Amino acid sequence: MYTDLNRPPLVADALRRALVRESPGGDPDAFYSSLDVVTETGSTNADLLARAADSALDRAVLISEFQDHGRGRHARSWVAPPRSAVSVSVLLRMPGIDPADLGWLPLLAGVAVVDAMRSVAEVDAVLKWPNDVLIGGKKVAGILAEVAATAPIPSVVLGIGLNVSLTESELPVPTATSLALAGAATTDRDTVVRALLRALATEWTKWHRNGWDTKALAESYRDRCATIGQRVRAELPGGGELLGTASGIDAQGRIVISPDGGREPVAVSAGDITHLRPQE
Repeated sequence: MYTDLNRPPLVADALRRALVRESPGGDPDAFYSSLDVVTETGSTNADLLARAADSALDRAVLISEFQDHGRGRHARSWVAPPRSAVSVSVLLRMPGIDPADLGWLPLLAGVAVVDAMRSVAEVDAVLKWPNDVLIGGKKVAGILAEVAATAPIPSVVLGIGLNVSLTESELPVPTATSLALAGAATTDRDTVVRALLRALATEWTKWHRNGWDTKALAESYRDRCATIGQRVRAELPGGGELLGTASGIDAQGRIVISPDGGREPVAVSAGDITHLRPQE
């Protein structure tokens, strides 16, 4: 049994009252339909994907105090000690969206995480394209969106992993950090979860009301993306690489790289890049 008093469990009932519209005593205008907190699971994304066939399930939140098979892009492992992080997934139905625009959802989530961290944790969070959240050049959060269905209603499971109280020795790689190590104003996970999910609801609702138009979302994303203007090295599948300056984000959410040597800019999707790193 995990008993570290510096890492208390999330208070599920309080989170439901704050975030779930049908919770007893909850806000009737809340965005989410359900919120569950489990002690341990393999992957919150995998769990919600397995339940996505239930068409009545929408805006459902699943949080785990510990994941032993958490993962990011390209199936990279993401594991943190129990109660040291926020591991949350949300199932979202997106009626009327063009499935080609679903790739904007993880970028929207990046905007929400940055805004939440700037607000409640008072840290200088920024985005690294496509959807890593950085503090001081080190990764504090990652986002993974997985399509559950494209018809009849496009549906996506969106997962967010955020390092909260990890110590230096607990970090998975030297390029990672946590809110605690970054000197955040709060490392209370209940506060962080409320801020994060409210910011996500706000951004999703704005996008939905705009008829899934990506223009305003793209501007919000660009304003928070520190990759733009950097000299970068894009590592490509098969061992190739592309060197140049990240000059923008296009209408499809792809990174635009102006290659060295004055060649024409190239727009590259997240699936076409193994790693995107600053040039040393």
